[in-house]
Amino acid sequence: MGYYFSKTIACSFDEAIKRTTEALKKAGFGIITEIDVKETLKQKLNVDFRNYHILGACNPMMAREALEIEDKIGTMLPCNVIVQDAGDGKIEIAAIDPVASMQAVDNPALRDPAGKIRAMLQTVVDEI
Repeated sequence: MGYYFSKTIACSFDEAIKRTTEALKKAGFGIITEIDVKETLKQKLNVDFRNYHILGACNPMMAREALEIEDKIGTMLPCNVIVQDAGDGKIEIAAIDPVASMQAVDNPALRDPAGKIRAMLQTVVDEI
């Protein structure tokens, strides 16, 4: 089983960030963290890296449900979605598969919420 699903599109990097953020919001997710990996690596290591952003997406209702089932699940939140320059004018959007990541947690009660979030994130990626 893969641990993510993705889609590659042809647009500018900034447009891909905008479209991804809008699609996540439309699906009920908020962006609670955003990491500009290119800028961070430049500042911390003085190395050049491709455009690469990590968006920490959270659906508050689903997060609450998961936290009520498993109090340490916060170590695996938020759901990360990446937007990266794939070269040749292509941008890749990839999202974590929560069902795959929840397999590391020995709690069958998480299967249902993980499946719901997977469907929501898959729809987001498909619609971008």
